Amino acid sequence: MSTVDVDDRGRIYVPKDVREDYGKKFRIVRLKDSVKLIPVDENPVEGLKHAMKGLKDVSKEEIEKTVSEEAMKEIKDDLR
Repeated sequence: MSTVDVDDRGRIYVPKDVREDYGKKFRIVRLKDSVKLIPVDENPVEGLKHAMKGLKDVSKEEIEKTVSEEAMKEIKDDLR
């Protein structure tokens, strides 16, 4: 397990071994008591299925809410 710090510009450094295993692009998902980085896969549906395997305690409603919020943020960002 790695520990990372946030720099003064709000950036984190993702260790090389993590980037090699998961790629360089991640979604940040806010959960009730934590934050999860989910690798963005070339096939997003398969990537999400893989990422959700460890989240058995997260409700379907919480996942749907998070996905909807993130999609709306992306749409707003694309319109700028």
